[in-house]
Amino acid sequence: MVVASLTSFVGDHGVYAVFALMAAAAVVPAASELVMVYGGALASGAVSGHVVLFGDRIHSHAWAYVTIVVAGALGNTLGAVAGWAIGDFGGRPLLERYGRWLHITPKRIERAEAWFERFGRVAVPLGFAAPVVRSFVAIPAGLFRERLSQFVPLAALGCTVFCFGLAAGGWALGSSYNSLHDALQYVGIVLVVCVVVTAGVVWYRKRSSTMSRRAEDSAR
Repeated sequence: MVVASLTSFVGDHGVYAVFALMAAAAVVPAASELVMVYGGALASGAVSGHVVLFGDRIHSHAWAYVTIVVAGALGNTLGAVAGWAIGDFGGRPLLERYGRWLHITPKRIERAEAWFERFGRVAVPLGFAAPVVRSFVAIPAGLFRERLSQFVPLAALGCTVFCFGLAAGGWALGSSYNSLHDALQYVGIVLVVCVVVTAGVVWYRKRSSTMSRRAEDSAR
């Protein structure tokens, strides 16, 4: 039902639906993988619907593809900036109080922190280029005081790679686009497992370090 609603929304509203959904997907899980894969299939002409911009239908499939990718990347980057602002200005108190509405839980914050500690500066572009994980990068980036001047170009890079790649996959598969979407779900599960394991390792190291310091202080 959800898949049918999303594909119908993109099919009916094209570029504008892609922009809006990808903006939302930067801060909440909004099926960004399906949106871009289906957008690529739509641009190729393999599924029903047309790519329309400012009231004019784009007849060239190549330009339709470029339009879908640009709309997705711009929307995703704009949404990422909004997510960064939530994390930067609201901080932990805001997330602890209202985070559940954005699917941000204390455990996910810990996982995001582990992601940033594990990958350093490439955490932002890598996160936005990856399925599933990408919806939990923007807010933690603001929370952990990632500078906006550095965050925006890195987020734009990751968003562009993601949109370009998935739309290309949808274009190539055409009406069989859903097979790519299904495969990406398994990739996302693997990434989530990796993040969870990394978070556990980081927590264990912090705990061991804290206990060592306490033991040293007691010895003194």
